[in-house]
Amino acid sequence: MLRLSVLKRWAGFTLRAELEAPTPGVVALFGRSGCGKTTVVNIISGLLQPDEGRVELDGVVLTDTRARLRVPVERRRIGYVFQDARLFPHLGVLANLRYGMRRAPRAGRAIGLDEVLALLGLEPLLGRRPYQLSGGERQRVALGRALLSQPRLLLLDEPLAALDAARREEVLPYLETLRDRLSIPMVFVSHQLDEVLRLATHVALMDSGEIVASGTLSDISLRPELRAIVGSEAVGAVLDGVVTHVDTGHGMADVQIGTGTLHISVPEARVGAQMRIQLLARDIILATEPPRGLSVRNAVEGVITELSADLGQAVLVKVDIGAGASVLSRVTRNATEALGLRAGMPVWVLVKAVSARGHTYSAAQRS
Repeated sequence: MLRLSVLKRWAGFTLRAELEAPTPGVVALFGRSGCGKTTVVNIISGLLQPDEGRVELDGVVLTDTRARLRVPVERRRIGYVFQDARLFPHLGVLANLRYGMRRAPRAGRAIGLDEVLALLGLEPLLGRRPYQLSGGERQRVALGRALLSQPRLLLLDEPLAALDAARREEVLPYLETLRDRLSIPMVFVSHQLDEVLRLATHVALMDSGEIVASGTLSDISLRPELRAIVGSEAVGAVLDGVVTHVDTGHGMADVQIGTGTLHISVPEARVGAQMRIQLLARDIILATEPPRGLSVRNAVEGVITELSADLGQAVLVKVDIGAGASVLSRVTRNATEALGLRAGMPVWVLVKAVSARGHTYSAAQRS
């Protein structure tokens, strides 16, 4: 478990952050630029001392201002990957990686050089210098160097922020691999929701120096605090499901969500795989009768649990689709009144196969 309760004051800004997050896994610190995300990870790393507070990782106290305890940065065994890779320019890729190995404790090495090279696809880069690498390649080397220091925790401070879209897509699969293959806890800082959707197992929302909500991605996707940060167009539900059937010829898969099944378009999937699906509220249609004769392939039964005001002339309708899963639908006020939508009312949730975004997901633990 990662636990922190810290206070840090500057002129014009105060950070008050409290968090409890399970380990291992990927904790995403998500919020607008300037909300205090980097300050939190700097306090965790020991690079910054809070005015008051305590930081604890898996039962080990790293900072406790009341007890006047502050474990030095070099003894915390925390790997840190910054926005810019910060590789040593005078050293080649292999020498940069070996620097991480020299910082590792002699006993208890959990991950070796060969494994890092394979996980991050670094073998073809070993003979190069940092100036010969793309931005995405530099970040992969920085990740490898951090891993070879044998960290108990890996801090990733917006490691994709300086990359263009193509390089981001190059690095993201490697971060997913680290999440799925290793049991090293990670704290991932981002203000891009799509990155959080792909990587996070736990989310802490930050706003104006405070963690305003935290929990699983499925829970946080339904919270009003997230809507205030991402805006109305990105509002929606994130659901975890299991692939039950794959149609490779058409690039489609059946995914069990709640007590129903969604037939969605995904490039790659396998039966039995966990899948995380994002359903935007703007793409969800509600019907008060069983639908017939529609091109929409997905119709899942549910019950309305909540109606709340949305931005503009719309209502945000929350629908329970069973087994603890809920979705959100944006409905105009006129349609809400005409259909008589109300809490407790049974409805059918209609989802276009092409409107659902799905990512396969594994949380295999390292033995």
